[in-house]
Amino acid sequence: MQMFDVVIVGAGAAGLFCAGQAGQRGLKVLLIDHAGKVAEKIRISGGGRCNFTNRDLDPVAPHKQFVGQNPQFCRSALSRYTPADFIALVQKHGIAFHEKHKGQLFADRSAEDIIAMLLAECAAGGVTHWQPCSVKNIAFLASGAYASSVSSYQIDTGRGSVQARSLVIATGGLSIPKIGATDFGYRLAQQFGIALVERRPGLVPLTFDGADWAPYAQLAGLALPVQISTGAKKARMAFDEDLLFTHRGLSGPAVLQISSYWQEGQPLAINLAPTVDLPQALAQAKARSRKLIANELATLVPSRLADAWAQREADWQRPINEASDKALARLAGQLARWELTPTGTEGYKKAEVTLGGIDTRALSQQTMECKTQPGLYFIGEVVDVTGWLGGYNFQWAWASAHACAQALPA
Repeated sequence: MQMFDVVIVGAGAAGLFCAGQAGQRGLKVLLIDHAGKVAEKIRISGGGRCNFTNRDLDPVAPHKQFVGQNPQFCRSALSRYTPADFIALVQKHGIAFHEKHKGQLFADRSAEDIIAMLLAECAAGGVTHWQPCSVKNIAFLASGAYASSVSSYQIDTGRGSVQARSLVIATGGLSIPKIGATDFGYRLAQQFGIALVERRPGLVPLTFDGADWAPYAQLAGLALPVQISTGAKKARMAFDEDLLFTHRGLSGPAVLQISSYWQEGQPLAINLAPTVDLPQALAQAKARSRKLIANELATLVPSRLADAWAQREADWQRPINEASDKALARLAGQLARWELTPTGTEGYKKAEVTLGGIDTRALSQQTMECKTQPGLYFIGEVVDVTGWLGGYNFQWAWASAHACAQALPA
């Protein structure tokens, strides 16, 4: 039976990075993944250019940009391995990159450059890489090959059985099953009695009742900047991002961001013209124009939206100079605060991440090791830590992997 210092299951962002870091510390590392291709989520991210981190991440106050039952959990890892650290690695490998907006960094050429970098880091660490390779069974041995007082794990794989002192689970979440996402990490947690937080799709488009949505389905493909919010008082969360209408509901960065905070049955409030003083603009138009309200509105918001919105009330289907002040005030108010309640989401097939997962109370925030199961570590998306859209989740992958790799015993 082959012996390793550590076996890492999952060759995505967190698994690859952890393997390379651990190998370069001198550990004997085996990296396993069931999929045919390495790092598929990296490959398809950022439109194929990989939004690999975000300069604006605040490791001192991660609760601002991360979601979970205890967002503060990620502070330790994120403060010890920052966006600047990963950027330095990208520069070391000569990968050109650019900032799109709001701190989001993308590879200039292709996400393949980031994957090649991670594989090169693994090669530098002498990592053994089995892929595709299934994991059939994992058993905890109270005493293993190292010493009678040291526990270890036996991992039965499609390429034979191996034994290791440490086992790292980096198998991701349930999002995007077509690229191989499974519940392996959650099942293993249950095997060892480790608590889980309920899972649901995150960074996902929202859907609405078909009949209620019919008037807006015609706007599919329309995008515009909005302010979107959900929750009340201290629980309120808002984002200023672009919104995209779809045949079934709403998508775009604004909706993906708010979806991580939205709770079933909770309404959304959307300002469809956040940079415009609508009451003033409509009052000025009334004083000088005889055009239809929809035509004047089209100077403030996209024309397709203006036409659809004017159809909502008979009082808005007339020349603006003939409209009552009350009707125009109502129009301005509804555009500035469109309230609607989603009926659901597009599910894991279109979710970028999985909310929930391994309960952070079961893990050490310094090492990512299970408190009740020696030698077992969980990193990346499988943990109940979810970042905003825009490179935050990749930075969590790098940071949690780094924290784990530095803590693994030789």
